[in-house]
Parts: sequence; C-alpha cells; structure tokens
Amino acid sequence: MTEILESAGQYRLRLEIDQWSQSPRTDHDNLCHVITVPGSRYIDVDADGGLLQDGWGRIKERADAVEVFTRWACTFHGAVIAVHTPAQGADSIWYLLPDGIAEVTDPQEYIRGEISEYRHWADGEVYGYTIEKSVTWKRADNQDGEMRTWEPLESCWGYIGHQWAVEAATAEFALYKAEVEATPA
Repeated sequence: MTEILESAGQYRLRLEIDQWSQSPRTDHDNLCHVITVPGSRYIDVDADGGLLQDGWGRIKERADAVEVFTRWACTFHGAVIAVHTPAQGADSIWYLLPDGIAEVTDPQEYIRGEISEYRHWADGEVYGYTIEKSVTWKRADNQDGEMRTWEPLESCWGYIGHQWAVEAATAEFALYKAEVEATPA
C-alpha cells in the first residue's frame, strides 16, 4: 500500500507499509513481560515469559491457570497485570514487576500502551515514509524525449501505528513545504 500524503511544488510525501519490521517485543527495551497462554495457534508474544515464566510453567495446564497466576504474581511479586484476549491473536498475560512499576507514572496505562504497540505491529500497521523530488531525465543518446520520475531524498521506517507515521512524516515534510512557499514564483 502506498499513500501520497502531501505534495508541494516538486516534492511529495509518500507513506508505505513497512513489510520488514521486527516485533517491538524483540526490537525495543520493554518494561513489560509477556506470557502467551497456550492453546492458540499463534506464535508467542515474547520468546520468554520473563522472570515469572517458571511459575507459569508449573500451572499452565490448569483450567484456572490465568486466575491463579495473576493472583500469585500480584500477591507474592507485586506485579501489575493485564490479561489480553484479542479477537485474533494469542491470548497473553502482560505484567510489570516493581522495578518497572517504579519507572512509569501509571502502570496500567503503560501496559495498555505496550499491548497497543504490539497489536499494531501484529496487525501489519508499521509504516515508513519517503520524501521525493520530481526530476526530469533526458535521453542519453541525445534523441528527443524526456522521462519524469521521483527521486527519493530521505526516508524513515518503523513507525508503529498509522497516526504516528503520519505525524512524523508531515512534520519532516513541513521543511520542504516551507522551502517551496519561500521560493518566489
């Protein structure tokens, strides 16, 4: 998918889906740990479930495993937990331990943010933008004819979520728009 967001003079701003992005669970330093609940056909959200993975491993086959784990993690480890059960994707338990809790203002809001970031990635909502300039090419054999194409000037990739990509892209494109507006006609 390619979306032309804006154009100004000889410049245009193009947004595309980033097909090569890695999971934000492997790409970034995350405060949350994630345990993937067995029984789904999806890959694990995290390669390991963090510091409480061993505890989960002991009870994961129980019918009430999520409830028991949640109570245990909160009571004995001071964890803040969110259970995520999307319509499509792996069910998972997201948790922050006291060290991570101390680094954020609102632990539940932070966990929701990491879940949202992961869901955007899992749903293929990772973008990049390219700023291009219109150029005219003359034939090398000196015959008549020209060709107009777009030459990339700069690009940036890995924006998770359409809104973030559009905001970053349009902020950068503002410099090119200002150049066009400052050039006398």
